[in-house]
Amino acid sequence: MTARLVVVTGGTRGIGAAIARRFEAAGDRVLAIGRTACDVTDEAAVTAYFTSAGEVDVLVNNAGAATSAPLRRTSLADWRRLLDVNATGAFLCTRAVLPGMLERGRGRIVTVASTAGLAGARYTAAYTASKHAAVGLTRAVAAEVAATGVTANAVCPTFVRTDLTMESAARIAATTGRTVEQAEAALAATSPLGRLMEPDEVALAVAFLAAEQASAINGQTLVLDGGGIQS
Repeated sequence: MTARLVVVTGGTRGIGAAIARRFEAAGDRVLAIGRTACDVTDEAAVTAYFTSAGEVDVLVNNAGAATSAPLRRTSLADWRRLLDVNATGAFLCTRAVLPGMLERGRGRIVTVASTAGLAGARYTAAYTASKHAAVGLTRAVAAEVAATGVTANAVCPTFVRTDLTMESAARIAATTGRTVEQAEAALAATSPLGRLMEPDEVALAVAFLAAEQASAINGQTLVLDGGGIQS
């Protein structure tokens, strides 16, 4: 089987790095890009990057940002930043690869969203709105590409053991007087898993949706939280 070209945004650490490793282990050619290589919120940068990348077979929209605050203390700058990275970034990258995929009659687009893309939670207005937007984008693209050989799906994990999650735990500890360990345990307790997910678990789900044999799966949100959200 010919190696596929896989582009993973936010692919240099955490979930993205785990996704890149899984595709590489399967024999695919992987471009794991961080912000220094391509700012996914910059239209010109995205266009230039994907023009030079070649024929992309799999796009994983993984670049993400997070913050938490009560709505009254959520700044417009934070609101725009999260929408830019989590939603607009996925839009720009998807738009860049889609014409080529449709022309070739094959392709996989997988967006790493979040359980926050399907349900709301306190103190996450900007993050939740941006992840809902990413899920909505996935569903709209899926409707456009039905029966073309291209699919668009999303994975929606609960808290994953990444730098972003550890930063969230540190913020909780700083504002509540808890230890970081207690804050991490509180995050883990929000899902039936009772623990943080590992990046490799998300990578497995992404690889499944990106498989050539997964051509009948389109417009779906694969929830990874141990059964808390059943859709």
